Amino acid sequence: MNAVRSQFNWYQYRLLIQIDDNDKREYYEYETLHNHWTGRELERQINSGLYERLLMSNDKKAVLEVARRERIPEHPLEIIKDPMVLEFLGLKRESAYYEKDLESLLITNLQTFLLELGNGFSFVARQKRLLIEDDEFSIDLVFYNRLLRCFVLIDIKTKKITHKDIGQLQMYVNYYNREEKLPDENSTVGILLCADKNDTVVKYSLPEDNKTIMASKYQLYLPSEKQLLNELKRELEDLEINKI
Repeated sequence: MNAVRSQFNWYQYRLLIQIDDNDKREYYEYETLHNHWTGRELERQINSGLYERLLMSNDKKAVLEVARRERIPEHPLEIIKDPMVLEFLGLKRESAYYEKDLESLLITNLQTFLLELGNGFSFVARQKRLLIEDDEFSIDLVFYNRLLRCFVLIDIKTKKITHKDIGQLQMYVNYYNREEKLPDENSTVGILLCADKNDTVVKYSLPEDNKTIMASKYQLYLPSEKQLLNELKRELEDLEINKI
């Protein structure tokens, strides 16, 4: 990686050499290079624990292979993070917000939100109107991901989600698969971006072979390294339990 490191400016290089873990440092080196991150963008990704958050739903080998561009992501979990960190909105943790307010702030800060969403995302629509016979619905945010080759629908919930919220998002995904998706594109992905969730309720509200609907908590502050490591440990323990 010496040849790669020579392409970084001093600020980027200083951020990278402070990372003790070799795999983690290599991940950020490749992502900075491929995504043309500025020093501030790199610092934000490190401080938001991007690498650790991806490890919560992927193994280290897969994360590094995608960063090295040795393969293209095949599953939404390889790109989409849980939690999503929205500290750039400048909202206070203790305040309650309406979904339309959070949506408006995400659009205002779209460039930073795209950085948080990750590689391959392009903005398509806001409040996408669906008219199904006499009933009208609106999808909060619509994106397209060129790596996954599919639409990504985001429904915002500033509360703890219910099985009804999951069912509504499933309907949006079904509609897009049948009415908007081209034959050579992959199945639409739906994300419930929520203030809180019950993972067991999410699990039993979806079919066992679900690969396209997911719930991702948002948090309005940068996580501490200890918090991320604790979350990663909990996720690994849950995986071991589910194997038994």
